[in-house]
Amino acid sequence: MMKKFKVSVVIPAYNEAENINPLLERLLPVLQPYNDYEVIFVDDGSQDNSLDVLERCHQENDKIHYVSFSRNFGHQYALRAGIEYASGDCVISMDADLQHPPELLTDMINQWQEGYDVVYTIRQDTQDAGILKKTTSYLFYKIFSFFSGLKLPQGTADFRLLDRKAANVLASMQEGNLFLRGMVFWMGFKQKAILYKAEKRFKGTSSYTLSKMVALAILGATSFSIKPLRVAIYLGLLIALFGGLFTAYVLYQKLFGGSVITGWASLMSVVLVLGGVQLFMMGIIGEYIGMIFMETKRRPKYIVQKTTILKQ
Repeated sequence: MMKKFKVSVVIPAYNEAENINPLLERLLPVLQPYNDYEVIFVDDGSQDNSLDVLERCHQENDKIHYVSFSRNFGHQYALRAGIEYASGDCVISMDADLQHPPELLTDMINQWQEGYDVVYTIRQDTQDAGILKKTTSYLFYKIFSFFSGLKLPQGTADFRLLDRKAANVLASMQEGNLFLRGMVFWMGFKQKAILYKAEKRFKGTSSYTLSKMVALAILGATSFSIKPLRVAIYLGLLIALFGGLFTAYVLYQKLFGGSVITGWASLMSVVLVLGGVQLFMMGIIGEYIGMIFMETKRRPKYIVQKTTILKQ
């Protein structure tokens, strides 16, 4: 006899009005065989009529809920909110654009029932991804793994299943600078990967721009380690070493009658390189100071203006 359990599905939504119903048409049949389930959409301050669509969906099916933010707080905070509001024995997070195939939930739940606390997915292919997208994605994972010390697999997405105890640990973390992919790997637990091929986005365009990808990479690199600060130290020592060798070379030429190249070009080159390195190191230090500043404010991670469920 199958043990009774509840499945929670968390779906961040930002301007996804055209994708909500097509997603539910594929998602609900997958969830029907299970004893109990809930679908929680987190409306991240959408500018279209996403909230109206969600209200109608809730009226038609009381297992479909929504949490509506007062403004756009960002994808990671929407995921965090959904996990905090979810009451299931396992919590599955996925995007609303149908690039995460709902049919994969069955395999994820099966792996969870076999004893895995975290079942995460690795994207094998994205049909509409260009060369720039693939290149930046590759660099993102490499940079994060190098600086954080966590081996985040290439293609890891926010399409995952968390056991209730793992979801509780994640929800208990109080840091304001969220990078959930890294936080999930940092937690440990018994984890399992599932490969999938990403489908083409159903409607609309992705809100994840290149600038947001860069910002997420910086956040991921700085929020899990002080390694960037150490890299800055090593870089400074390396430049100081080259500077010392260059000074010794100039003194040797001067003392023993060698030709010393004079002119502003070489001087300006040294000044510009040193200035650039100093600014780079100051930027790294400033990033950490900025994170400390934002954490000390202790502001709420998000503001909910309307919801159909009570927070657990």
